[in-house]
Amino acid sequence: MTDPGDATPGPAGPGSPAPNPTGPGPGPDEGARSDTGPGTGPPRSTEPGPAAPVPTTVPLKGCPRRPRRPLPGSRRIPLALLLPALAGLAFLLLPLVALLVRAPWRSLPEQLTSAEVWQALRLSLVCATAATALSLVIGVPLAWLLARTDFPGRGLVRALITLPLVLPPVVGGVALLLALGRNGVAGQWLDSWFGVTLPFTTTGVVLAETFVAMPFLVISVEGTLRAADPRYEEAATTLGASRFTAFRRVTLPLIAPGVAAGAVLAWARALGEFGATITFAGNFPGRTQTMPLAVYLALQNDPAAAIALSLVLLAVSIAVLAGLRDRWMTTS
Repeated sequence: MTDPGDATPGPAGPGSPAPNPTGPGPGPDEGARSDTGPGTGPPRSTEPGPAAPVPTTVPLKGCPRRPRRPLPGSRRIPLALLLPALAGLAFLLLPLVALLVRAPWRSLPEQLTSAEVWQALRLSLVCATAATALSLVIGVPLAWLLARTDFPGRGLVRALITLPLVLPPVVGGVALLLALGRNGVAGQWLDSWFGVTLPFTTTGVVLAETFVAMPFLVISVEGTLRAADPRYEEAATTLGASRFTAFRRVTLPLIAPGVAAGAVLAWARALGEFGATITFAGNFPGRTQTMPLAVYLALQNDPAAAIALSLVLLAVSIAVLAGLRDRWMTTS
């Protein structure tokens, strides 16, 4: 016969009494180990414990550290580089400063309003503008041909187009004279068939300036066309537009800033042309004497007028640089 106190309690039935909640529960170790359900152990403490040490970041092996940016003024310019740099800056600025110092500021209005100076100034502006317009008419299609089509000898054609940039202007004038002169390769047919003579005329000035200025426009527009996305032009052609309509309505508005920059550069180059003009068109006052030619001629007879005209050309150059500084004179 067993003692009822030693009997092991069985599963609680419907009529069995509920276990004593105040009876002995699991010990500290058992409560800590039993976490399978609620009420099986004492509640965990929510008090914050001691702060864990923050681990320091250790760079991985093989990963280079990011170089520190030097503080302003921490780089010292070597003396061997500073002195030649200052000498080069002085060499470039000294002639311009001398031109401003020796300028006849008091008599400058009289010099600029004289008949000879005004005649040369007007002719230069007219010829440079006409040369720029001619460069736009034939130079923009040429730039499109180089940028959008692929044909044999395209590299050679590009090299020939940029040749006037490095060719001496006097050599360019001689080449124009041999090509379009009265006895030239093409000029003899113009003279005999149409009675057109180009050398030593105002038209000859425009052609000479176009010859030396158009490469600036072509290079600028070609670079802009290569940077533009050709898919817009292709989408226009798939919608039924012709290639010329797509160029006129889609491509040309996209490259308008590049065309404008190239036109300004071409105009400035045409305004300052000297060698090709004097060789192909001569130096006739009122007909072919542009501002550079007037400066050269006035330097022998009237230095004050030469300085006045030089100041005008200097002002035009500064205006061109100021207008193109956002495109050519900024660094990313």
